[in-house]
Amino acid sequence: MAISLDLPQELEQELSVEAGKVSLSLPEYILQLLSVRKFLDGQLRTGSDLVSYWQSEGLINSRPEIKDSQEYACQIRHASEHRQHL
Repeated sequence: MAISLDLPQELEQELSVEAGKVSLSLPEYILQLLSVRKFLDGQLRTGSDLVSYWQSEGLINSRPEIKDSQEYACQIRHASEHRQHL
């Protein structure tokens, strides 16, 4: 669905700056903001609600190549702690 909005110039500039900080276009950023509104209005109140939301968004089991998540987290932490600083 396509929706056209007339944003106040100040709001458009503010959102554009925020979008640039996360390397998104303005429409992509606005879509992202709208998709996280469940968090903002308190619909997700329990851990179970959050897990259900993550499942509905396809985030759970989205990385089938990771067999052991705790081991993977340890590998990432180790790599971060031992990287070379330029």
